[in-house]
Amino acid sequence: MWEGSRQVNEPRVGILALQGAVDEHVEAFRSLGVEARPVRTTSDLDAVEMLVLPGGESTTMSLLLESSGLIEPVRERLDDGMPAFGTCAGMILLADEILDGRPDQHQLGAIDITVRRNAFGRQIQSFETDLDVDGLERPFHAVFIRAPAVERVGEGVEVLATVEGADGVRRAVLCRRGPILVAAFHPELSGDARLHELFLESASDELSTTKP
Repeated sequence: MWEGSRQVNEPRVGILALQGAVDEHVEAFRSLGVEARPVRTTSDLDAVEMLVLPGGESTTMSLLLESSGLIEPVRERLDDGMPAFGTCAGMILLADEILDGRPDQHQLGAIDITVRRNAFGRQIQSFETDLDVDGLERPFHAVFIRAPAVERVGEGVEVLATVEGADGVRRAVLCRRGPILVAAFHPELSGDARLHELFLESASDELSTTKP
């Protein structure tokens, strides 16, 4: 279990705060005894060791990453191994390939998956369900809002949870590769911080191997 108790060497968590569910992620980390800070500028990014890309609207977030001057610095940090947790729109941004996206929409390519936007339909088709998640002892209540889904998983990517759509096809909705964790749903809205804890554990393992 995570034992983050505000120690001096506690990893610094940043929440990309350009648009989307920022406060809810802050509260989830706070429930684990970890303070998270908003990231809006390159200097904010320089001050953190890991980054959460929250839910919101992926095309808007893509445009704001570009207009804020963050797109290349974030890409470079990810290429250098920065741990990241993407939820809903954040998963779309971190993916290697996006289906049904705008031609000018950015992909950060941090995890080798192909993601389809609005894979389960429009806002009216939003839903909640209990997911069996590899590594968790009990189901996780997941909130899907105009959610994406994973259509292709690359080599080395773990599928931690799947869900069945209205078409009867099961699709991956929670994936991990090393320090990168992505969820098609909104774990920050569930009142359950176990996926944030899982991310901290994976991120801490990565940081402990890269620090001298």
